[in-house]
Amino acid sequence: MTQATNGGALGPGRFGRCADRVRPILVSEFSDLCDTMKRAAAALTAAEIPFVLAGGLAAWARGGSSSDHDVDFLVLPKDAEQAAAALEQDGFRIERPPEGWLLKAYDGDVLVDLIFEPTTGPVTEEVIERGEEREVLATPMRVMALEDVMVTKLLALGETHLDFAGPLGVARPLREQIDWADVRRRTDGSPYARAFFALAEDLGVVEPEAASIG
Repeated sequence: MTQATNGGALGPGRFGRCADRVRPILVSEFSDLCDTMKRAAAALTAAEIPFVLAGGLAAWARGGSSSDHDVDFLVLPKDAEQAAAALEQDGFRIERPPEGWLLKAYDGDVLVDLIFEPTTGPVTEEVIERGEEREVLATPMRVMALEDVMVTKLLALGETHLDFAGPLGVARPLREQIDWADVRRRTDGSPYARAFFALAEDLGVVEPEAASIG
């Protein structure tokens, strides 16, 4: 199991279908966020519910940056209600939004998103198993594969949400850890993802495709 020791450069980054947030997170807010992450992870683990830490915190756990203002966990669709019940039993307040792809759990003012159908489709056992087992702030949990983080962020781009800050916030500090050929292959059908790669190549964040293949 790998120990995550990142203390913190904090930058832009957001996960899933929602827009990237650019307001810098305060140190006190981030401390509260981490406390909630550990508490929720412990509750899900005790309930034996498979999950992975996702979004900006998954990048942060590997040495990247995060300005996320909530905690994102991926769970299997069949486990979503059970996961919510486990958190509710631990004192979280549960909300069931009409969108139908996530449940929300509040620890005071800190939000935990229990996501079971992100932009890439319903969460599968394979997605969870691809997550790396790590200790994040001394709390064991699976952390979403960086390729899956990038694919989800890129497929969330669209005409009404064309903000490259989040994907770049993950790609720039963690580019050496990401299998870019895999990310390109899985996002090739999206013109917005292709636009990201054109920008990232011009910025020197990602090597041109021919160079990365050769």
